[in-house]
Amino acid sequence: MDMHHIPVPALTTLVSDVFVAAGCNAAEAGRIATHLVGANLAGHDSHGVVRVPRYVEWLEAGFIVKGQDAEIVTDGGSFAVLDGKWGFGQTVAPQAVALGIARAKENGVCITALRNAGHIGRIGDYAEQAIAAGLISIHFVNVAGSVLVAPFGGVERRFSTNPVAIGVPLPGRPLVLDFATALVAEGKVLVASSGGKKLPEGSLIEPDGTLSTDPHTLYGPYDAVGPRNPANGAGAIRAFGEHKGSGLAFMCEMLAGCLTAGGTSGPIDERGRIANGMLSIFISPKHFGTQAEFERMGLVYADWISACRPADAAAPVLLPGEPEAQRRADRNANGVPLPTETWANILATATRLGVKSPL
Repeated sequence: MDMHHIPVPALTTLVSDVFVAAGCNAAEAGRIATHLVGANLAGHDSHGVVRVPRYVEWLEAGFIVKGQDAEIVTDGGSFAVLDGKWGFGQTVAPQAVALGIARAKENGVCITALRNAGHIGRIGDYAEQAIAAGLISIHFVNVAGSVLVAPFGGVERRFSTNPVAIGVPLPGRPLVLDFATALVAEGKVLVASSGGKKLPEGSLIEPDGTLSTDPHTLYGPYDAVGPRNPANGAGAIRAFGEHKGSGLAFMCEMLAGCLTAGGTSGPIDERGRIANGMLSIFISPKHFGTQAEFERMGLVYADWISACRPADAAAPVLLPGEPEAQRRADRNANGVPLPTETWANILATATRLGVKSPL
């Protein structure tokens, strides 16, 4: 696989310039760029700069609204419902998270329900923001209007990839669990279709029940450089863990879709505008009166898990968030690796908007 290692400052500048050229103000473009590149730095390439062409397409189609702030539509003090009004996820989701953090630091707990947000990206980013404030956080996410994943026992699409993230602020050892309830995120199929890492065996399923690793199962026909449209594929992504991942995906729809009133993945007549919903729970260990015990017990337990004898001596047991920390250090030093087709797609979008690569 041919890879281009792009320095972080240059990549961030290019992505920011693309969104400025697409009509965003500099602050919003910077947020989008920092978030997308940050996902690559964490090793979550599925939610990184591979998304740039698609975000621009959505903006040009009117599916995302630039310069839009989230609006509080229900305020109960320790809970709030916010409407993203189709704004960029990298703008409206941080606003919902900031509100949840501020309220939890004041009251001990807060629940925020965000609806109608543009694609909010890597969910672990929001757990990390809560950790920086000393808070535990739990996030359930759905995608209204997007059907990509077959439920356990089925071959037709019913869910989206519905991620879950949990952040725990242990001193010197922050823990971040961040995963899709599908076997792979749709972005990983996107990366694989653009010359990136191949999909694990059995990630996708054809209408006749045949298992697949071919991105064409999800996207149908596509050119090497150009857009990918899940509406053109006949197959689906599979849920992880058989009935367990399928059940968790269903509950994400209930919590992030129905409770927020933002809507569920389907049923839909045709794929068009999509929106993320996110139900977030923020908890302050300090207010619980157990912070010292929480930190002491948590660190002892984390050390005990890490000390487990590995099955492979060259691959020690890692805790949630540690693989991301390792990748972040490596990629900050050596650049973000992008497959040739992914890099070509980004440059094609930049060129179309009159943006020159800083490299």
